[in-house]
Amino acid sequence: MSIATTTLPAGEAVPTLGLGTWRMGEDRRTFDAEVAALKLGLDLGVTLIDTAEMYGSGGSERVVAEAVRGRRDDCFIVSKVLPSNASRAGTVQACERSLKNLGTDRIDLYLLHWQGGVPLAETVEAFETLRQAGKIRHWGVSNFDTDDMRELVALPAGAKCQTNQVLYNLARRGPDYDLVPWSQEQGMPLMAYSPVEQGRLARNARLDAVAARHDATPAQIALAWVLAQPGVIAIPKAVKPDHVRGNVAAVDIRLTQEDRAELDRVFPGPSRKRPLEMI
Repeated sequence: MSIATTTLPAGEAVPTLGLGTWRMGEDRRTFDAEVAALKLGLDLGVTLIDTAEMYGSGGSERVVAEAVRGRRDDCFIVSKVLPSNASRAGTVQACERSLKNLGTDRIDLYLLHWQGGVPLAETVEAFETLRQAGKIRHWGVSNFDTDDMRELVALPAGAKCQTNQVLYNLARRGPDYDLVPWSQEQGMPLMAYSPVEQGRLARNARLDAVAARHDATPAQIALAWVLAQPGVIAIPKAVKPDHVRGNVAAVDIRLTQEDRAELDRVFPGPSRKRPLEMI
């Protein structure tokens, strides 16, 4: 399976489909199934894995560590620092904990999970310290709205931000108003978390007609819509093998103009600015 790529501002190509891990690592009884799901995704060519220190209090990172054992160099690992840890020293310490959990010597893309009380400039300085030390290869942010991004890129090293991970799917199209166009102008990919709305779009009858035309599931159509947006990376989470395979199969769905028009009709884009949503 060949996964399309998009390009970070630094020039590196990254897959437009990744493996999400939110809620993984919370229950030891599901550890083996979660590892197996990630391994299956890797076997199918999905080499980007997204995690965070918050997920399972490091448990998700430990699931990822087991899944990439023996194949780390083939993977692109994304993790995140909590805003409460995002001071100059705290970011470095959090990164060291994540590196230990992940069983690796570097994180490919390290994100600020959302903006908190620590001055943004301080976090960016810590990111740059980590990047120059080789602990992280790239850095970015998550849950930043357009004004937040403008504030970020105005900082001395702010233009080195590589991505912004946000809630974006057919049911959450607020970013289409200004954040998506702004990101495209900057040549900075967005990462879309919950691209199937935590499974709710998989049960949405308004997707049935388009799904039937492609012999696909509603979940695959929802994911295909996100994947069709220029410069967007989708990171759905799946634990069941058939869900993993279904997500990967969605990369081959080509939505027609008729499909897009129907989806726009039942999931209309924003006509005004909306606050960025988070879950």
